Amino acid sequence: MLYSNLSVNEKGHLTIAGLDAVTLVEQYGSPLMVLDENKVRENCRTYIDAVKKYLPTGSKPLYAGKAFCFKSLYNIIESEGMGADVVSPGELYVVNAANFPLEYVYFHGNNKTDEDITFAIKTGIGRFVADNRDELISIDRIAGENGKKQRVLLRLSPGIDPHTHAKISTGNVDSKFGTAIETGQATELLKFALTLKNIEVEGFHCHIGSQIFESEPFCDAADIMLRFVADAKENLGFETKYLNLGGGFGVRYVESHPKIDIADNIKKLGEHVNAACERFGITAPAILLEPGRSIVADTCTTLYRIGSVKTITGYKSYVSIDGGMTDNPRYALYGSEYTVLNASKADKSADFVCTIAGRCCESGDLIQEGVKVASPERGDILAVLTTGAYNYSMASNYNRICRPAVIIVKDGETRVGIRRETFEDLIRYDM
Repeated sequence: MLYSNLSVNEKGHLTIAGLDAVTLVEQYGSPLMVLDENKVRENCRTYIDAVKKYLPTGSKPLYAGKAFCFKSLYNIIESEGMGADVVSPGELYVVNAANFPLEYVYFHGNNKTDEDITFAIKTGIGRFVADNRDELISIDRIAGENGKKQRVLLRLSPGIDPHTHAKISTGNVDSKFGTAIETGQATELLKFALTLKNIEVEGFHCHIGSQIFESEPFCDAADIMLRFVADAKENLGFETKYLNLGGGFGVRYVESHPKIDIADNIKKLGEHVNAACERFGITAPAILLEPGRSIVADTCTTLYRIGSVKTITGYKSYVSIDGGMTDNPRYALYGSEYTVLNASKADKSADFVCTIAGRCCESGDLIQEGVKVASPERGDILAVLTTGAYNYSMASNYNRICRPAVIIVKDGETRVGIRRETFEDLIRYDM
């Protein structure tokens, strides 16, 4: 199995954290997303322990909620000692509803409206990660109107290409995110921010991309960012408290993906940061990291019921399921790879080559193509692994299909994390 929390029981069924996947569908219906709480906690602790051991004092991992955002998950994240980053007022609302300490919440985004900024300041946001000059002006004005001095980090673009998919690369000079260092605009932005009386600049942020398996791109970004930190001190007298190097460590979706040692990568990053700070003659700032995918992706499995198996003679076979791009659009968007299993026959050989098709009236509604599963038939339960990140959070009601339930499993017990949508939910806002 791809992960240690998956196995096969005496019935030949896939088990998730020791629980029978077929039985879970019988109990909760399908499609069904099953999240392993113990695995979430294990992933959190990997970061917490490594950051504490290898990075400068005050460093902290922040969970990137865009990967998966719901109240019960934030309760788990907070109890493990992580902070959080949010990218919308909706995510902030969820975090606040979960009673997450807002001191450790960072508000991102390249186009925060005045309404967003007002809501965040009145809610008590810890820090903004400010993307541009226009946003700084609004934060300064709205903070002043509310009698506050707002802490911010400036989002900068280091010009790093981490060799990820173009749609998930965010650190290049030509990017909608942040202000470029290479062009000199980042320095001008910092100069301007330091003149604003209702803003306290505490440091800088960058994010170079996603699904990165090695430490080198982060070390390269750290070099560029720390050189900027050193220049800011020398030329502007600005002391950087925090340097946020973003997220992006990858996860294994299929067996061919490399294994990643996140703790070792953080160790290498810490060694690199310390050496760079010594070379530049600066005190090492606290380092913030923003793991999202690597906290939740491998903790979740989506279970579907097979509706039909159709073979086009001389071409291919389609296995149709009762979900699809409405709960997992990543294959349609990125061509993302997934491991697919017949959970009802997990003890059988995977020798049936097929394309997994969703139920939407859309030819592009596919989950995978050319995968092998144990001989499928109507009623079998199909498992798609590693669906904790950017699945539910990108889900839709296309074709007026209801979003699935999310259940949390821990130590043999289950509870609902997100209830299944109903038809009534679909027309809730219709007039």
